[in-house]
Amino acid sequence: QVQLVESGGGLVQSGGSLRLSCAASGSIFGIYSMGWYRQAPGKQRELVARFSYDGTPNYADSVKGRFTISRDNAKKTVYLQMNSLKPEDTAVYYCNLARPSLNYWGLGTQVTVSS
Repeated sequence: QVQLVESGGGLVQSGGSLRLSCAASGSIFGIYSMGWYRQAPGKQRELVARFSYDGTPNYADSVKGRFTISRDNAKKTVYLQMNSLKPEDTAVYYCNLARPSLNYWGLGTQVTVSS
């Protein structure tokens, strides 16, 4: 019913920037939140940034001040602007759409930050 497609990942040097996009399609309505998670090899998936149900953006401490989440409701698209990237940001980044009882995930986009 809901499909999420990420784009914008790639290889960037430390200190560089990338902007990820997540386009949602399908039955998008009602109460939901969208955000970004990431998973590095051998690590658990972790929250990067998301909008709460009331529209308040939330960030992991590790990215606060460097990443900015935004959205375009008309396009049903959420973005993640990533600045001052560090090698520790290297991971597969996943778009998420959460409802009270159901989560949808994109397939992920690789972000690699070289030193």
